[in-house]
Amino acid sequence: MSRPNPLEIGRPATRIDGLSKAGGAELYSIDHYPDGLLWAGVKRAGIPHGRILAVHTDEAERAEGVVRVLTRKDVTGTNRQGIVHKDQPVLAGSKVRHCGDPVALVLAESREALARALGLVRAEIEPLPGVFDPEEALKPDAPRVHEEQAKGNVLVRANIETGQGKTALRECPVVVRGEYEVPAQRHAYLETENGVAWLDNDGVLHMTVSTQAPFRDRFEIAHALGLNPMRIHVLAPYLGGGFGGKDGSTVQCLLGLAALHAGGRPVKMCWDREESFLAGYTRHAVRMRFSLGADHDGTLRALHCRLLYDTGAYAHLGGEVLALGMEHAGGPYRIPNVLIEGLAIYTNNPVAGAMRGFGVAQATFGIERIMDALALKLSMDPLELRRKNALRRGDRNACGVTLTASTGIESCIDELSRHPRWRERQEWKRAAPCFKLRGVGVATVHNAIGYGRGLPDTAIAKVELTPEGLFRIYSGVADMGQGNATAYAQIAGEILCQDASGVEVLQPDTALSHPSGSATAGRTTYTFGKALVKACEDLRLKLLARAALVLFVEQPEGFALLPGLIRHLPTGRDLPLARLAALLPEVDRFSIREAFMPVAQDSLSSGKEFMLGYPHLLFSHAAHAAFVEVDQLTGKVEVADYIAVTEAGRVLNPQTFEQQVQGAMAQGLGYALCEDMRIKDGRVLANNLATYIIPTALDVPDMHCKSAEIVEPSGPFGMKGVGEIGFNGPLPAVTGAVQDACGADIRRAPLTAENVLTAMRARRTGRIGRTERARRKS
Repeated sequence: MSRPNPLEIGRPATRIDGLSKAGGAELYSIDHYPDGLLWAGVKRAGIPHGRILAVHTDEAERAEGVVRVLTRKDVTGTNRQGIVHKDQPVLAGSKVRHCGDPVALVLAESREALARALGLVRAEIEPLPGVFDPEEALKPDAPRVHEEQAKGNVLVRANIETGQGKTALRECPVVVRGEYEVPAQRHAYLETENGVAWLDNDGVLHMTVSTQAPFRDRFEIAHALGLNPMRIHVLAPYLGGGFGGKDGSTVQCLLGLAALHAGGRPVKMCWDREESFLAGYTRHAVRMRFSLGADHDGTLRALHCRLLYDTGAYAHLGGEVLALGMEHAGGPYRIPNVLIEGLAIYTNNPVAGAMRGFGVAQATFGIERIMDALALKLSMDPLELRRKNALRRGDRNACGVTLTASTGIESCIDELSRHPRWRERQEWKRAAPCFKLRGVGVATVHNAIGYGRGLPDTAIAKVELTPEGLFRIYSGVADMGQGNATAYAQIAGEILCQDASGVEVLQPDTALSHPSGSATAGRTTYTFGKALVKACEDLRLKLLARAALVLFVEQPEGFALLPGLIRHLPTGRDLPLARLAALLPEVDRFSIREAFMPVAQDSLSSGKEFMLGYPHLLFSHAAHAAFVEVDQLTGKVEVADYIAVTEAGRVLNPQTFEQQVQGAMAQGLGYALCEDMRIKDGRVLANNLATYIIPTALDVPDMHCKSAEIVEPSGPFGMKGVGEIGFNGPLPAVTGAVQDACGADIRRAPLTAENVLTAMRARRTGRIGRTERARRKS
């Protein structure tokens, strides 16, 4: 008979949800179909900017199977949602600002009746001039997305300045400049935005929803609909993917509104893929200008950059995404003189928000490409240039924050340089087949973990010894596939000396667990894990003391907690946990503890325009190398091999660690090679998975994942977050590899065959792009 799986820190542990998911037993939000179900759906504006003259619902209301049709007049609260800036309507009443704005909400008996009714709702909208280019949006005569905004179309404008700032560039012997651009990207998770809600007889609003922030959802819903947040109950099952796209209200406020008008019947809303692309959140498209100055030996001296983030029609998290992008724009490098200028701009494009890499991935492309340009100009090895300037513990980073925590970028570079594949790169390049060019590119990246200064980044863990003698963890943070639930079981198993059969983890339920923040920012296992360590240690000591009472032993010394029991070592007597639990009052079977994320304490003179989330203290680090083949005839780029060395503190579970890094790299390769929503005049042209191309298993190369462990003393068992860092490397590494292969300096993602072939032809004929000509002229 096989023994149960151990739960020990540092050893691979099978996911506790793996079997139930593989067997189809695990219920996601989308799998809930209560009896008496109504279906809810939204009539979208369909135009990017316009004034609502009327919403005609009479014909839809008379249609068979229709229960209610709701418009702005039916929303009793503020009708405004948003995590920080509440400027997005639940139902638009006077104006629409992007094609996905909702103008009516329909409740129907079936999906078929719902579809018919939505086709009968007619929104009379007077078109208004739109603004779709963030540079154009800055002009004084540009159409206003939000007329009430005193700053025009500027959501946030901010500067980060250290040392002599921009003026230091004039003193640098070597200066390189470049302009770069990245498009909007869609999360493309398997489970689209969905949920089910109902109002019980006591007036409590219940909701089961695919969300990354169940506790915050209560307050968003309450604010928008005029409800008491403590009368809203949210359950968050395992998510079928999130990546940031479910951090914030998607269906929640609409579902809550529908449930208030459903006569107690449950209401379900489920967006199809096209609606997800139209109305869901995207990654911010960004335009960047970088100037980097150095000495002849490659020592970095000055950086000046300008980052322009297109936040779309509503703020959502635009200011916070901009702040993190600016904070990372100097890369993991020592640069004493820095001026980083940033703007988040309203346009009539789809709403941009959180996505894995949260503003960092875009800025990383800029700083890594300009580092490659400097290496080329100095005839230096790109990896050695990065090693020379890599931040170490005790340095100040580009924002002026002293790095007092673990800082492992140099260790990642060292580990990468020792990898056999890296050492053999020149031989591999020379062995390129006919009509193929081979190249190798590198990227060294960092990513902050946690919310940053100005926000209470806290978690509250609750652990129970159940009457059956099991240890139950009440998770307060959603698991969207990253495996944090398994990490919680490992932490508890290690402290309480239990195997997998003795620990269970409940997914967030606002009636049972405690507020612990969102499943974002690489913070979930770090912050909740810190609280869980405390809670488990307290419960262990309490149970040993109670065992001493039950066994009539004078002192609790000499007791050991073992799988399923407590043993008194001097006498060898065992006390089953189930028996002990039966003898304890409920209060003695619980432990609840809280933990906070540490924040940077430096007094910074710049960046004060950011109210929230700046700066950070803790960072994860990575060094990536991409090996690519470029087809000379078609321009197609194929990634043949990939190395990622990651420093994220101590590795709690090598299996989950590798899965996180590989998943991030695969998603990052999509960002590098093929993903582009192709937004034109506010409309998404690639609006489904037939036209928006994401990588499949056949498109992903061999991945070599290595860890450069450096224990982070503040983290649970020495760990840091690993969920985001792997995403930031592929785009700059692949772009550098393409340039190494064919000499084409590509400055806009993605690197489609068409874009690469055009760049190759332009290089052969000596032509330069319009952007480069304009820069040189200026």
